[in-house]
Amino acid sequence: MVKIPDAYISRKAEIVVQFKHVLESHMDDFMAGRVNKMYELKEIADIICLHPVHLSKVIKLETGHHACYFYEQRILLEATKLLADRTLSIGTIAHTLDYDVSNFTKFFKKFMGTTPSSYRKTLEITI
Repeated sequence: MVKIPDAYISRKAEIVVQFKHVLESHMDDFMAGRVNKMYELKEIADIICLHPVHLSKVIKLETGHHACYFYEQRILLEATKLLADRTLSIGTIAHTLDYDVSNFTKFFKKFMGTTPSSYRKTLEITI
């Protein structure tokens, strides 16, 4: 199989790579406290000089997932890391991730199938 040179990657694939790079970089900054607000899709689109609707469509077409999926996956990753730290309350974790406790619990349960406190208890069992 012949490797296609990077110069020939489709524009759609390039947009997805740019989106993921901006998202990951921003989430790293957010978690480190260098920024205090999570970007909205419009802000990411502005950074890569695209209309938000176009960005959303390209991401969905290229990956099969909506743009918010990538945010949700990163937030879940950060949530599971934070929940492993027993010194942090669920409320502190929720606020760290820019949620109130109720919405964080609903979000976490929707994607993980369990509440944050139940998830934390399973960590105790596996340790």
